[in-house]
Amino acid sequence: MKIAVLGATGWVGSALVTEAKARDHEVIAIVRDPAKLTAKGVSTRAYDLHSNGDFAPVVEGADVVIAAISGRASGNHELVAQTAERLLVALADTGKRLLWVGGAGSLEVAPGVALVTSPEFPAEFKDEAIAQGEALKVFRGSKSNTQWTFVSPAAVLYPGDSEGDFRIGGDAFFTNSDGESKISLTDYAKAMIDEAQRGEYINQRIGVAY
Repeated sequence: MKIAVLGATGWVGSALVTEAKARDHEVIAIVRDPAKLTAKGVSTRAYDLHSNGDFAPVVEGADVVIAAISGRASGNHELVAQTAERLLVALADTGKRLLWVGGAGSLEVAPGVALVTSPEFPAEFKDEAIAQGEALKVFRGSKSNTQWTFVSPAAVLYPGDSEGDFRIGGDAFFTNSDGESKISLTDYAKAMIDEAQRGEYINQRIGVAY
């Protein structure tokens, strides 16, 4: 496959590029500053999310587009939902699928009750989590025929190698036998590229955790 990764120099984006390359997929790295890209053997296309430039040229030739953006670096969290909407429109009628690196904050600890509303939710991540929740609303309310999958990691996403089997859930927040919600970055990337290859969860949000 040919996979375009938007935000390829970011923490999660870099892991996605590595995993896709390890499986011999062609990778198009879409970044604001190509000079920051250290991955070898990938095509590079420059794009600034703050511009109103057309997405079509930078995703040309891709089978799947994976967006790994959070608004954290710029502090512009409104950009997250705006980008989701723009991508859904831009990819309509192209046959390209859109996979989205979502947050854990919109997972439900009870029916209709998001994790981000819990008193224990870290304040420093709240704006980002709310922004990802708004992006999820955009996906679910879209009239575009673009096929999408919103992939929420566990509450704790951390650097590290694969730790073996992980679980795929839906909207409900879930934990392991020790009451922990966690996933290594490597295993999250594996789950994302699995979905890119298989397309099992079309127009759905899924959660990934041990």
